[in-house]
Parts: sequence; C-alpha cells; structure tokens
Amino acid sequence: MKVHLYQIAVSLIALFMIYQGIENFIKGKKNQTLLKLFTRIIVWGGMAAIAIFPDLSATIAHIIGIEGNINAVILIGFLFIFLLIFKLLSTIERLEQDLSAITRNEALKEIKK
Repeated sequence: MKVHLYQIAVSLIALFMIYQGIENFIKGKKNQTLLKLFTRIIVWGGMAAIAIFPDLSATIAHIIGIEGNINAVILIGFLFIFLLIFKLLSTIERLEQDLSAITRNEALKEIKK
C-alpha cells in the first residue's frame, strides 16, 4: 500500500482536531459539550478513515451510485470547508458569550447608580 502526502496530512489534522476537542471537553470549556465532542470525533475520525483507507470511499460511492474516484480532491475540499465552518461557529459562540458578559456588566453599573 502506497501512502500519499494527503493521507498523512489529513490524518494529522484529524488527530489534532480530535485531540483539541477532547482537551477542551476535559478542561470543561464553556463552548464544548458532549454532543460537539461526539460530532467532532465522528466527522474527523471519518475523514481520517477515508484518508487512510481510500478504497472505503470508493465502496461507499459505489453503494450510493457515484462513479469516478476523485476522493483526494473532495476530501481535502471538505476538510477545509468543515474546518472553516467549525472555526466560524466557535468564534460566533465566543462573541455571543463576550456580548452577554458586557451587557451584564453594563446593567449592573446602571443598577449601582
């Protein structure tokens, strides 16, 4: 079995993202729930599995009815899109929490006056 560069890169990124999710969950960060951790493990684990075993995606594609094998391009594109969406959602959640904290502080200042 010949190992390609994209297989190594996708596997390393997937492992890092899973590790980061587990670390955030163990530390009890506010934006990390069990559902998010489970979703992260399923998505990134699936990407790593498809990268390591490319025939798996061909088998799934055949079952679904998709012909042709451009797995590497699709996988890398999906990887980057998912990474961007995940980071955007994390940023939005953090901004919402910051906005709530600022609003509470301003309300408390007005009450004290």
